[in-house]
Amino acid sequence: MDQNENSEMKRGSLIVFEGIDGTGKSTQLELLAVHLRASGYDVVTTKEPTEGEFGQRIRKLYLNRDEVTREEELDLFLCDRRDHVEHLIRPSLAEGKIILCDRYYLSTMAYQGAAGMNIDEIARKNNFAPEPDLALIFQLNPRQSIERITSNRGDRLNDFEQEDSLKKVERIFNSLSYPYICYIDADQTIEDVHHAVTAAVYTILNRPE
Repeated sequence: MDQNENSEMKRGSLIVFEGIDGTGKSTQLELLAVHLRASGYDVVTTKEPTEGEFGQRIRKLYLNRDEVTREEELDLFLCDRRDHVEHLIRPSLAEGKIILCDRYYLSTMAYQGAAGMNIDEIARKNNFAPEPDLALIFQLNPRQSIERITSNRGDRLNDFEQEDSLKKVERIFNSLSYPYICYIDADQTIEDVHHAVTAAVYTILNRPE
């Protein structure tokens, strides 16, 4: 989008929820959405992979990630994100809405980076995607996250949730230093995490234009 056009329109806020699986980020996204709507904000909730064509193909990889090469896997995420940006994220930002997105390009950097892809190259290939106003990265020991997935949720681990892989993913998330990142300690009660999330979010929403 042209920068002059961008400056002439009322821009919303893009808040993304990141972290390894089992950290409770999806629960926190929904809690924040309820809170912000009750406070009068116009909120859009969304996620990646999306429910679109490419997102559906990505979900099939949860059962067998070896069906594609790592390069093909990355391309699927990029195609899914391009559709997401074009059809939902940019239009919603232009309308001044607050977008809460469950996973975005930092997850691609972490998960595909853990699979052996170059993180800087992944970042470069995502330069079409609007930068978040805030990226909340939920931190939790991978063993605790797996316990939540298997015991609390009763789910089986998919191909993206194996412990060795999650440890690599966690290291990459912890190494990121973009100015819009806020790390959240996910090893707390749901209520305490929610308070930490809302505190971080209001520093963005109350920021002068």
